[in-house]
Amino acid sequence: MADDTTPDFTPETLTNGEDNSPAIGLISQYVKDLSFENPNAPAVYQWQSAPQMDVQFNIGAEGVGENLFEVTLKIDVTAKNDEGTGFVVELKYAGLFGVRNIPEDQLQPFFLAEAPRILFPFARRVVADAVRDGGFPPFLLEPIDFHGLFQQQLQAQQGDGQTMAAPAGEA
Repeated sequence: MADDTTPDFTPETLTNGEDNSPAIGLISQYVKDLSFENPNAPAVYQWQSAPQMDVQFNIGAEGVGENLFEVTLKIDVTAKNDEGTGFVVELKYAGLFGVRNIPEDQLQPFFLAEAPRILFPFARRVVADAVRDGGFPPFLLEPIDFHGLFQQQLQAQQGDGQTMAAPAGEA
């Protein structure tokens, strides 16, 4: 048992035992919305041409409670052949993050670069499974450098004299 003269060398811990060190934690991750469309079935399964894949990403973050933020990856994949649209996948995959004692200027880099990096492998699997379950070979999304995209967006906005406002973005 420590006596009252022993100095406390952990400045993050208050005398009442409350921890005030900075922390961000993933509370939950989930499919928020998923749509798979196969508009030309069953003819699509006889098409011979290779599809052209169009992949679009969007990243959004919003406060959903005190010290709670939802980060959403929106992924749209469209496969088009010479004959028409093969399939369309629309996914909103989200993560709920708890935040404590993080400076405001560090929230946006986390929400637009690090949080998507954490969520992406799981969203990638959902897309691959949906495409496979639709009767097509699984479509694996290429890895994305969310940190690099965030830095490019930041540099482009600084070059235009803009500042990044709310924790929301597009990659």
